[in-house]
Amino acid sequence: MAEYSNVKSGKLVLKGEKTGSHKKRKHKKQNRDKEDMPVKDEDALKHGGWWKVKQIEEMTGSIAVEFGNQTYVKALDNGLFTLGAPHSEGEGPSPEEVLTAFNVNDVKVALKSGYGKYLRVDKDGAVTGRSDAVGPMEQWEPIFQDGKLALLGCNGCFMSVAPDDDSVVATSKKVGSDEIVKVRSHAVKEVTPGSKLPEEEKGSLAQVEVNYVRKFQKFQDKKLRVNRSDRSELEQARQEGNLHEALLDRRSKMKADRYCK
Repeated sequence: MAEYSNVKSGKLVLKGEKTGSHKKRKHKKQNRDKEDMPVKDEDALKHGGWWKVKQIEEMTGSIAVEFGNQTYVKALDNGLFTLGAPHSEGEGPSPEEVLTAFNVNDVKVALKSGYGKYLRVDKDGAVTGRSDAVGPMEQWEPIFQDGKLALLGCNGCFMSVAPDDDSVVATSKKVGSDEIVKVRSHAVKEVTPGSKLPEEEKGSLAQVEVNYVRKFQKFQDKKLRVNRSDRSELEQARQEGNLHEALLDRRSKMKADRYCK
């Protein structure tokens, strides 16, 4: 009977059953960690961080309209639009290729060029940016279907690029390959579940700055004193991990923070 005392007792293991259940728990934890990690958007990286819009709610703020690959609608100083030169992989659109989108209602948006004018369709089908306000003629309807997008103008025709001179027009009442576009946004996407990013830091950098001004403002009248200077320094600060210091410095210049000296 002595030899039985040397045998370690343990859980019954059936033939074919793997041992080491603690390893399984470890693997499950690793899998959960992987699921919580944000997935890299390879398509956005190829376009300088500009990601593809997939629903109308995302079509707001700074956007770019892409035809083909790496070529964007470009505003001219005469109020017309053309197709810009192709960009290299990793580059985003140029400043004159950036538009500002506003949601008019649940199904339509308005687009404004860098010259401060709203896009519309003229009688000849040319897309122009010469309007100072948004009316029925300045509204566009994004049509999403099967992962593709087309922009319907006020004349019932879809935006495209004229093959002869690369001018931007809206002359076709049907969607073909020439009418398929990609609308790209540079806004910060909503934080994925499980992220520890503070509520104040969700949204675009402009919204983040407003959030912190509202949180720390010292004025009794509750009017926001927001620094209107260029925010490129904030983008760099976010990448370097000192966004809070940069925001505090900008608030101190406006004397809008109760913690600023």
